[in-house]
Amino acid sequence: MLKDFFGKRKKYASIPNEQAKMDVPEGLMQKCTSCNKIYYRKEMKKSLHVCPNCSYHHPMTAWNRINSLFDPESFQEWDQGITSGNPLGFPDYEQKIAKDRKKTNLNEGVVTGKGTINGTLTAFAVMDSSFRMGSMGSAMGEKIARAIENAKNESIPFIIFTASGGARMQEGVLSLMQMAKTSIAIKRFSDKGGLMISVMTHPTTGGVSASFASIGDYNFAEPGALIGFAGRRIIEQTIREKLPEDFQTAEFQLKHGQLDKVIHRHDMKSTISKLLEMHQNGGETK
Repeated sequence: MLKDFFGKRKKYASIPNEQAKMDVPEGLMQKCTSCNKIYYRKEMKKSLHVCPNCSYHHPMTAWNRINSLFDPESFQEWDQGITSGNPLGFPDYEQKIAKDRKKTNLNEGVVTGKGTINGTLTAFAVMDSSFRMGSMGSAMGEKIARAIENAKNESIPFIIFTASGGARMQEGVLSLMQMAKTSIAIKRFSDKGGLMISVMTHPTTGGVSASFASIGDYNFAEPGALIGFAGRRIIEQTIREKLPEDFQTAEFQLKHGQLDKVIHRHDMKSTISKLLEMHQNGGETK
């Protein structure tokens, strides 16, 4: 009996074949999509969803991100009730939105609000790629623009974590208009001396990368994040050249001056906290 018990534990850890995978209780384990190592989900969560073996940064939900950065019970959500409509009457769009709401417990692919990071009050927006792949529609653009406006009115910094496949095709040109709306809101915020920190996570592409994601006072990214406008194959077909293997990665963008820093997720809170403290103290830290 004991031999069988410990044998199963060993099998769960190594997962040598398909039968072993079937024996693992659902939801208990998680496999790294980069190195294929398997870990207990609790272990991965404790590591902020960074693989302990290869340091691959797995996607985080919006609320996991908030909980990893903000002081306990300090975050206050804004505009939770703003949701997507179907202005173009796109077939099955409402059903797809409803399905994502049920899956993610979010009304839209971005959460906005304010809270304190190591005691410093800041406005915040975080995109969740599990909701329509973080695609930017009218509701998302409205929530982000309002968050920036609130930051301006309250004279507090604004931080955004981006993760998006681009514009939401079901909303057509109304989706593309959000690029201009959010960028104008940031310009007004900047003109009043506001501090904006943008952190691009995997992936940040399309209209999001070409608008608010790239115009912060500080532009950061997580390791290995895909950052770009058009897809790799489209660019290669257009210029008829083979692109570098690391093209559009965060490291490639840093090397070519498009980012200020690539920050490991374990260092994210301390780095942002130091920046907030520095600007709050007029450029000096304790």
